[in-house]
Amino acid sequence: MANDTPLRLLGGLSAAEFLRDVWQRRPLLIRGAFPDFQCPLEPDELAGLACEEGVESRLVEEHGADGPWQVSHGPFDEATFARLPERDWTLLVQAVDHYVPEVAELLDHFTFLPRWRLDDIMISYAPPGGSVGPHVDQYDVFLLQGSGRRRWQLGGKVPDEAPIIAGIDLRILEHFAVEPGDDWVLEPGDMLYLPPGWAHHGVSQSDDCLTLSVGFRAPSADEAITSFADYLGEQLPPSRRYADPGMAPPADPGELDDAAIARMRRLILDTLDDPAQLAQWFGRVMTQPKYVDQLVSRETATPVEDLVAALQDGEELRRSPGSRFAWHALDATRATLFADGDGIECPLPLARALAADTPLDAELLPLPGAAELLAGLLDAGSLYWACDEEE
Repeated sequence: MANDTPLRLLGGLSAAEFLRDVWQRRPLLIRGAFPDFQCPLEPDELAGLACEEGVESRLVEEHGADGPWQVSHGPFDEATFARLPERDWTLLVQAVDHYVPEVAELLDHFTFLPRWRLDDIMISYAPPGGSVGPHVDQYDVFLLQGSGRRRWQLGGKVPDEAPIIAGIDLRILEHFAVEPGDDWVLEPGDMLYLPPGWAHHGVSQSDDCLTLSVGFRAPSADEAITSFADYLGEQLPPSRRYADPGMAPPADPGELDDAAIARMRRLILDTLDDPAQLAQWFGRVMTQPKYVDQLVSRETATPVEDLVAALQDGEELRRSPGSRFAWHALDATRATLFADGDGIECPLPLARALAADTPLDAELLPLPGAAELLAGLLDAGSLYWACDEEE
């Protein structure tokens, strides 16, 4: 990516300025973030994806046969789309970047953020009047207008306990008031950044309105605590238990006194306060694939010598769509490579290369352990041969 790309992409701000002054602080409207933007797929192609098994999709009808804001889940069929009215509905398809390489390429423009924070690119299609109602998301999102025009209205940051409409399969706010000045119509190539917790409402203004939502994953505190505790529980020996050597005789045998609670608190906090284990858990969690069943492992192990020969003959490996890689340094020479929820210790240069966007070819082979690690990732489904894609 060119060094000046963030300046255009972020409305004249450098990456450092955006992260310091805007990221998770306030919305930002960016006119012409992608000049002369051509949407990488057509509405019919998006509808086709929504008809496929394994693709997560939703249809939102503001005036559905079963009531207002009716939500249906895919896969759909042609009859579903044939019965729809000319306005006031929306099709949402998740993780389109997993299926359309041209959509995945858009993520190359967001390298000013950690790659492991990226979730997916959702694409929505709506005829005139289509929307999903005024709502709040609990994650950062860049809303890129792909085709047509969409009007966005913002309602400011709302509290967690803001009331939502009951009885529907959407978290639509009961009360939504547009903030003065936060009302725009976006054209193709325009982009709107929204931090978590910001009320927003987007309504299609024209035919074939496509909006691409680049979302970022952020585990909630309750998810993180539960997951980390489960991870630690698998590592701890059964001998690590509550203990009370040297305690004083109880004044009342039935009392759970403050000293006992303090001892339990120390056990829990000392167990949790382990930076090395936290890093190992966090790397695994943040590289978990969005859809685990998309990774297809090989039935038979790849002979390392066959992999080396193929790479030396000019073949190239690629990262599977939906796979996630990250690395964490253990010291000056070693690192943990996190790949699709797994952690593998390897040389630091090898971990960095595998978690980058660099080609996976014969130039990696001189690195110690590279051939074995590449074979393991290929067998796990995290990598695939580029020649298989061409076939």
